[in-house]
Amino acid sequence: MAGTERPGGGDQGGTQTGGGQSAGKLTSFVQTTGDKREPGAKSEGFTAEGNWTPPACWYEPRSPEQLKAYIEAVYNETANTPGQLPHAGAAVAQFKQIYEDGEYKNYNLDKAGQGAFWVGVRAEGRELEPAAQACNDLPRWVDNGAAPPQNAITPEMLGRIAYGEINLPQTKVSLAPAGNTKVNLGTWAWLDKGVFNDKSVTATLNAGGVTISATATARPASVRLKPGTQDATLHPGSGECAFNPGGGAGVPFAAGSENQTPPCGITYLRSSGNGTFPLQASVTWNAGWTGSNGQRGGLPSGAMEGEPQNVTVQEIQAVNR
Repeated sequence: MAGTERPGGGDQGGTQTGGGQSAGKLTSFVQTTGDKREPGAKSEGFTAEGNWTPPACWYEPRSPEQLKAYIEAVYNETANTPGQLPHAGAAVAQFKQIYEDGEYKNYNLDKAGQGAFWVGVRAEGRELEPAAQACNDLPRWVDNGAAPPQNAITPEMLGRIAYGEINLPQTKVSLAPAGNTKVNLGTWAWLDKGVFNDKSVTATLNAGGVTISATATARPASVRLKPGTQDATLHPGSGECAFNPGGGAGVPFAAGSENQTPPCGITYLRSSGNGTFPLQASVTWNAGWTGSNGQRGGLPSGAMEGEPQNVTVQEIQAVNR
């Protein structure tokens, strides 16, 4: 049973959209909305600077009624599980006694509205990480206006949680000519402004008389091109194309521009022979958060590395008569 050793502490925590509690497990009341990934999905290819990760655990408030429902669910689950070890039942009974008629009386139901129990929860899928063990204290009561526990949920933390949920588009540049170009012919590259624009997720906590939120926003800053061979000229020379104010990077190719140097692109200087060159692009995203309390702050920048795009480069053959 989850939480057998320290029922009610961080052992049982996990995040879940909507929050609540199931038998033997507390789940977070933090809800996220916006440009978010599907539950359990990851932004494949995204690497934040400094190996940054979202919070692994935190403390959230619960009303006396909510804590009572959770503890009774844990107790009943243990009592009704066939073959449960004796020490598990004893641990849960001792846990229940603390809040029923020990340190607290009847779960502080007579103090409803005057404060809340703060409970530890852990990010879903990260329960066994060392960082998640920082929220292992048993639920404790905090009066309104008093300082919450260390590592209590804050707008800044919500901003970090929201950042970890943002769904960033996979990096794939549009090319002209598309996938089959010629030696010394400028190949135009661009990213669609309808896809590559600001992405935001808002994380909100509404529990135990506390309502706070924060919005994290990731903004595309530049796309870097790697042609897949040293025999190529990049445009611009750095290979890094800045994003346009309205979103997107580079300029889509238009008829009549064949002899122009692309503002963002590549000129290949030799043929790829019987193979291809693996062009690769990565987008740098800058990020920050804004809280419901007016606070704001920065978040780590990161790069979204795209899968290689195979480009065939052909020699232009001239026929002498």
